Amino acid sequence: MSNITLPVLADSSLSQYLAQIHKFPMLAEDEEFILAKSYAEHQDMKAAEKLVTSHLRLVVKIAGSFRGYGLPAADLIAEGNIGLMQAVKKFDPDKGFRLSTYAMWWIKASINEYVLRSWSLVKMGTSAAQKKLFYNLRRMKKQIDGAESRNLLPGEVSQIAHDLDVPERDVVEMDERLGAYDSSLNRSVSNETDSDEMINFISDDDITQEDALAETQVLQQRRKMLALALKSLNDRERDIILRRQLQEPAITLEELSQCYGVSRERIRQIESRAMEKLQAEAQKTIKAIH
Repeated sequence: MSNITLPVLADSSLSQYLAQIHKFPMLAEDEEFILAKSYAEHQDMKAAEKLVTSHLRLVVKIAGSFRGYGLPAADLIAEGNIGLMQAVKKFDPDKGFRLSTYAMWWIKASINEYVLRSWSLVKMGTSAAQKKLFYNLRRMKKQIDGAESRNLLPGEVSQIAHDLDVPERDVVEMDERLGAYDSSLNRSVSNETDSDEMINFISDDDITQEDALAETQVLQQRRKMLALALKSLNDRERDIILRRQLQEPAITLEELSQCYGVSRERIRQIESRAMEKLQAEAQKTIKAIH
């Protein structure tokens, strides 16, 4: 698959990329079957390339569902393309599924793996509390009337900072970063006045049976990965992670410090070390899956 030529993608040329992939025709079911058989039985790379390019729009759509993480759109799409090529490589047309149904799982799994790898790379700080801010800010904004489409007000910043136990400046910075990312998706694909916005290529509120199947498979993988990773923690670490990261609403450092009879800083250190263990175990699981 390494010799398949795909359109070049960079953040600065996302609109051109979307316009390029929109030119690749969608495949009819019988044509897709013939191409898939040709690749499966004869390693026909031209057939494989047609299968891949006809599904690049699917990758962009799925990558759009991960945009809330604030990661570069170009990177999300590039990782999704890797998953797509893996799907084409392993696809068995005789099973009776369309390639899009099968490929969704591979695309989402590949992007999800990238998100996990990026935990320590995203410019959001290294503490567990700041990571929790990264993954929960968008959800918390939705709970505030009218806040989803604007920057947070001072009082709202203070409330979120208190709930997640992070500095207010971190909330403001993360809100600005995620807001800028959303704005970039509202740019037009071309300079024409009636041109579609980029977000129209990647957002779709209709959930098909294939979407539901792919989502279920990915969620099952993530639950399995989390369960295996939690086994690497001791009882105190596991309890702190469950109550700080997975419980809603999350318990505060102060409450846990009183529970365990240690300082807030000691709880923070235990939580930080436990998160590092979870990431290491998640990486092992990802490597085992692939």
